[in-house]
Amino acid sequence: VQLQASGGGWVLAGDSLRLSCAASGRTFSNNGMGWFRQAPGKGREAVSWINRRDGSFHYRDSVKGRFFISEDIAKNTVYLQMNSLKSEDTAVYYCAAGDHYDGRQWIGDDDWWGQGTQVTVSS
Repeated sequence: VQLQASGGGWVLAGDSLRLSCAASGRTFSNNGMGWFRQAPGKGREAVSWINRRDGSFHYRDSVKGRFFISEDIAKNTVYLQMNSLKSEDTAVYYCAAGDHYDGRQWIGDDDWWGQGTQVTVSS
């Protein structure tokens, strides 16, 4: 099972990026999926996730209205569209999948993580 994140890069404040997370080895259509990030010197934080139990999408407050999570089930891929990027969005972004994410932690026996993609926003 592998999650391959891509799409990061160096951009200017106000620019946009779209991250992709391609899953292989199994289908995650019944799993919660999400994007997380870790900035230098800080802990990892949840950015956006899909609650598969009710189909809802969730975002941390600082990215609401700017970031949008979506998925292409046929391609087994989850995306994170990031608009109006700010310097404080600079971080390594990781995609992950698991049974269910409750906003604080993965619930269930398994969770899987991608390798991360660097996003650098310069002001």
